[in-house]
Amino acid sequence: MAARPSRPYNFSAGPAALPEPVLRQASAEMLDWHGCGVGVMEMSHRSPQFAEIFAGAEARLREQLAVPAEFEVLFMQGGAIGQNAIVPMNLSRGRPTDHVLSGHWSLRTHQEALRYGEARVAADNAPAAAGRRTHLPAPATWRLSPDAAYVHVCSNETIDGIELHELPDLRALGSDAPLVIDCSSHFASRPIDWSRVGAAYAGAQKNLGPAGLTIVCLRKDLVGHALRICPAAFNYATVAAHGSMYNTPPTWAIYITGLVLDWIAGEGGVAEIERRNVAKAALLYEAIDASGFYRNDIAAECRSRMNVPFFMPEDRLTAPFVAGAHERGLLQLKGHKSVGGLRASLYNAMPLEGVLALVAYMREFAARHG
Repeated sequence: MAARPSRPYNFSAGPAALPEPVLRQASAEMLDWHGCGVGVMEMSHRSPQFAEIFAGAEARLREQLAVPAEFEVLFMQGGAIGQNAIVPMNLSRGRPTDHVLSGHWSLRTHQEALRYGEARVAADNAPAAAGRRTHLPAPATWRLSPDAAYVHVCSNETIDGIELHELPDLRALGSDAPLVIDCSSHFASRPIDWSRVGAAYAGAQKNLGPAGLTIVCLRKDLVGHALRICPAAFNYATVAAHGSMYNTPPTWAIYITGLVLDWIAGEGGVAEIERRNVAKAALLYEAIDASGFYRNDIAAECRSRMNVPFFMPEDRLTAPFVAGAHERGLLQLKGHKSVGGLRASLYNAMPLEGVLALVAYMREFAARHG
């Protein structure tokens, strides 16, 4: 049996692993941040110390992800599920919205949007017969509405393992509507072409920090059109006007996100992080495809770099695989309950060594059970 690593490799889909240097710095600063006598979790969000933390986190986010000046950056709460309601309340303007259905989370987004107005299906990758979603509808096939307030996509389906690798240019498709993306599970894992985006939102708990923080980046011209039913705390105009402090922000999560962004910068920036993510995903997919034992059903051109679902030749082998992986310090590999099987999430903090350890175990398991 391979030696267990000194610290387990955590393949959780979220809340996910954080870079070890970040955890060590947060541990060292837990009781006393920079000599002020208190830790960040007990610090007033109105204090000059937290103002420094907050401003630094936003500045580093803008720098590392090249967020243009014409975009607001909002630090909110409620996760992507909360944004499923907040987005239509702020951006629909009482008009229809278009939705691309590509998996579990885009389906939930569409269902929530129906509560606030007409939410049309522009594309749907549902299989003709019962089965899993395995591909993305080509943007050229999307049925876009001329009167849509926005077009919504989930650019990485965490459960289904489907990723939109290039954002569509809606103008080239004949639409003037802004593109709204739920990019929770690959935010900060790759650059974003902001020229094609109206708004992007993401939970921080995949690549940037702990659960509790939701990051929203949206063009300033889209702010200020909320429906009357929109609560003040969820109104983008209110949040922006109060510097994301209309209500108490998730202070600890913002602090950790700032540390993670420092780590990304120190590692070479988002471009280097993307290069590593490409290499990690290629290694795992190659092991699956070459095994003759495991399988991944997603079309090659839209396989996710972040979330890799895979399956055994027989379901009865899944539980022993997960148990054996745990013994080797390979954690959280059980697939989502809605699809079963296995899933390895390869977020930014997952080192190449973790993927190598997983591939070695997969080969060992296949040799014993194949």
